[in-house]
Amino acid sequence: MATTAVIVPAQHTSSYRIKFHRKEFLELVEIAKPQIIYHRKRMHFFAFDGFVMYTFECTKKDFSQRVINAIEFSNQAWSE
Repeated sequence: MATTAVIVPAQHTSSYRIKFHRKEFLELVEIAKPQIIYHRKRMHFFAFDGFVMYTFECTKKDFSQRVINAIEFSNQAWSE
């Protein structure tokens, strides 16, 4: 019996952000099914399909997912 190796590349999330109105953001949440929505000031966001999806038009009450408060949000690539 031959063994097939499966190589899964690490998920790369770019520094690109995509902004949505409330209705479209909530539709995307239904499609992406994130387990966690992050919150910083007025912004709610999550990573999906290699991008950061965000909106300024939602409140915590809009989500059934866990919402975690972040202390900082940056669109700069990570560097040490």
